[in-house]
Amino acid sequence: MADIRIRKRKRLREKEAKALAGELEALLGAKVFDESLPVDRAESTDFDLIFVGNDILGLIKDGKPFLTVRGVLRYRPERRFVTVDMGAVPFITNGADCMGPGIVEADDGISAGDLVWIRDVKNMACLAVGTSLRDSAGLRSKRPGKAIISLNNVGDKLWKAGV
Repeated sequence: MADIRIRKRKRLREKEAKALAGELEALLGAKVFDESLPVDRAESTDFDLIFVGNDILGLIKDGKPFLTVRGVLRYRPERRFVTVDMGAVPFITNGADCMGPGIVEADDGISAGDLVWIRDVKNMACLAVGTSLRDSAGLRSKRPGKAIISLNNVGDKLWKAGV
């Protein structure tokens, strides 16, 4: 594995895995992992990780579960997205936080403090996962300053650990 430190990996019971999957499905509007695959939870340096099989497909930050970039790419959620223009793509894929002027669109129902996934306007592909500092209207307003704090992006240590 890459530079990420993983410890205390524990297999979830079927009931716990089903509850976690149900919570993610309600949040994101897409079917995620099912009972046929083993689901583990492990501690990491910044947040807890969710393993499905041997892939890191989810994370738990401050008690809130969400998908990693690999999880978003696999399960294709329909909610909790923020779309950015192509000018922001190189910065976000290098781990920068998302700034307000680069946002083109935001899903309804996002509140400040919610976990969201960031996609580009051209390909609609996931670039990063982060914590929103604004609600939906605030994200769409294009106000200057940070709008989303990046937690996981394409090419970071968590992405490389999944290879």
